[in-house]
Amino acid sequence: MSKQLKSDIEFFVIKMIKEKRELAKLSQSDLAAKLDVSNGFIGQVESPKHPAKFNLNHINKLAEIFNCSPKDFLPDKAL
Repeated sequence: MSKQLKSDIEFFVIKMIKEKRELAKLSQSDLAAKLDVSNGFIGQVESPKHPAKFNLNHINKLAEIFNCSPKDFLPDKAL
């Protein structure tokens, strides 16, 4: 049995950002360009098989991109 590469909170944040990305009709490449990260980074983050994840600076910039609060990517209660 392999160890999970991302925690529950990390999966939650990634899921919320993916939903906002899809709602905005942005491709992974579009979002990567806006976030100023490599073209494959968003795909790596969204893949459960890859350890890549968003950091706090990414989350802050994503809040700017989606015109929301960084808190919008977090759960209301601890997971």
